[in-house]
Amino acid sequence: MVVAKEKKKSLISSFQVHEGDSGSPEVQIALLTERIHELVEHLRTHQKDNHSRLGLLKMVSQRKGLLEYLNRSASDRYNSLTKKLGLK
Repeated sequence: MVVAKEKKKSLISSFQVHEGDSGSPEVQIALLTERIHELVEHLRTHQKDNHSRLGLLKMVSQRKGLLEYLNRSASDRYNSLTKKLGLK
């Protein structure tokens, strides 16, 4: 359930705020969203994998916190990110 290096690089390059940026909230949210999608697919075939389900809940909670932070600090960036990722 780790995002492949190529996919991770493309996500970082498409969501980075400035050159060399890899830790902005946009990038972190995009990476978490990709991991969440992969884990959801895993759980569709392995319904009884409760350890992965707990990890999924933690990732969703972490993404929610980052989204709330981004909404408080820069609502225009929040709106563009949610449209781009198809959230909400």
